Amino acid sequence: MQQEKALAFLKAGYSVFLTGSAGTGKTYVLNQYISYLKERKVPVGVTASTGIAATHLNGMTIHAWSGIGIKDHLGMGDLSRMKEKKYLRTHLEAVKVLIIDEVSMLHGRQLNMVNQVLKYFKDSPDPFGGIQVVFCGDFYQLPPIGSQGEENKDKFAFMSSAWNELKPVICYLQEQFRQNDNILNQLLMNIRSGEIDYDLMETLQGTYHNESSDDATRLYTHNADVDRINSEKLESLRGDMRLFRAKTKGNERMVESLKKAVLTEEELALKVGAKVMFVKNNPEIGVVNGSIGEVTEFDNEGNPLVLLVDGKTVPARPETWSVDDDSGKPIAQFIQIPLRLAWAITVHKCQGMTLDEAEIDLSKVFERGQGYVALSRLKDIKNLRLLGFNQRALEVDDLAARADKRLMILSGEHDRQIPQYDLEKRFAPFLRNCGGLVDKAEIEKAKKKAEAKKTGKPTLELTRELVMQHLSLEEIVHSRGLVKSTIIGHLLKLKEKNADLDLTLYKPDESTLSLIQTAVNQIREELEKPLSPTELNSKDVRERCNNLDYAEIKLGLLFVN
Repeated sequence: MQQEKALAFLKAGYSVFLTGSAGTGKTYVLNQYISYLKERKVPVGVTASTGIAATHLNGMTIHAWSGIGIKDHLGMGDLSRMKEKKYLRTHLEAVKVLIIDEVSMLHGRQLNMVNQVLKYFKDSPDPFGGIQVVFCGDFYQLPPIGSQGEENKDKFAFMSSAWNELKPVICYLQEQFRQNDNILNQLLMNIRSGEIDYDLMETLQGTYHNESSDDATRLYTHNADVDRINSEKLESLRGDMRLFRAKTKGNERMVESLKKAVLTEEELALKVGAKVMFVKNNPEIGVVNGSIGEVTEFDNEGNPLVLLVDGKTVPARPETWSVDDDSGKPIAQFIQIPLRLAWAITVHKCQGMTLDEAEIDLSKVFERGQGYVALSRLKDIKNLRLLGFNQRALEVDDLAARADKRLMILSGEHDRQIPQYDLEKRFAPFLRNCGGLVDKAEIEKAKKKAEAKKTGKPTLELTRELVMQHLSLEEIVHSRGLVKSTIIGHLLKLKEKNADLDLTLYKPDESTLSLIQTAVNQIREELEKPLSPTELNSKDVRERCNNLDYAEIKLGLLFVN
């Protein structure tokens, strides 16, 4: 299925399982849909099975969002106590769409509990309380953690009663956007099928002789190996160590979850010469989660400057990771330099990354899927050096493999059965049913407000920047997504703060200005007070100006004496 068709199924309100091999753009489609919903004011729960995956979406873990925590089962007493908690009740009763990313790592038992919670809070017998549910993931990746001796058929989410009750539409993405090398793509597809071609196996083993540069990241399956290598390498560098301490804001419990989830450290130690990896996308400076470089110096503000592998030097300034509520308002924030030491990293923590070059040690693989996850981080087999692997390194779960074949067939059926134009007819009705915005002007206004929030700049400052660009009043209104009278109010306040600010572009015609000046003089004489324009009552002025429009009067007050 193409990305556009999958997005159409989502916008049409279908509950969906969005899947496909690594590099097919699952997270891209998911982010497109989340933005679409937020711009239209649809209450959406953005969650993932792990904290690391949740930070990629500015969401929280499904365990925290649903209130199930680490429980193994829920009774009526548990549900009743949960409903007494306002922070849970607020978003669980309001939510219209639930996103669960990396569903492959969510235990089926936990998914059943989420279903149970939503039915209770929504007071509905329908699956998940009748809301749209979007699962995203790939069951060839790392499986859920289960009890000792528990079989995968008892762990996988797609085997749960909640999944079978929901019966999501399968959207299996197949167009490859990460691997641009046919050999690596073939190898990954072979691993998925469980039938590895002898020649491909030889090619993989032959990568041991590949020369890797100092920029190559080493992937290991165990934390101990990663911590040892990074510590040794950092200590071996000359020069002073700089320590960067994270700042946190908001709900303490959510902050603790963020600390465990983000890929940087709460106390990040760096030196000039340290090999580092960016752990947050920043398109403004051209880095993605996984971009590798070396610290060359620290700027005047103390921030590290990083020389990327492409030869470009970029600053690594503090970034904010946040957990947002359903309306997009942050409830917890973690602020830190978006770097981690990158001589080595674990396979588990590299999920969701794209690496240009890597040395991979799979000799201690202990779980099916680890080898697939590690190899699928790369774009080209030429940039791989395999240091070792064991018998399990390229194995995948038999049940996951059989299910994947079935999912691909179902996706094809869904793709053929429902044409794009039929899906598009459902977009507006679904939004209305969710209480979302449908009117284009209202959507644009909400979008502009959201953008203003993201910048973190005061609303007056955003208007001032547009004034300095010499935009017309109508252009500023459109750009800010605010009504004309609000923008004029901004202009009045800006003029009061800075008398030298040139606003002549917005000056009314002379006849209008003369009327307003006369009215202002009369009011000042009657009150015997030299009131400033912002202190004048617009209603009093309007009564003396042949009922001019309030917006015209406010604008005129900018230019009276």
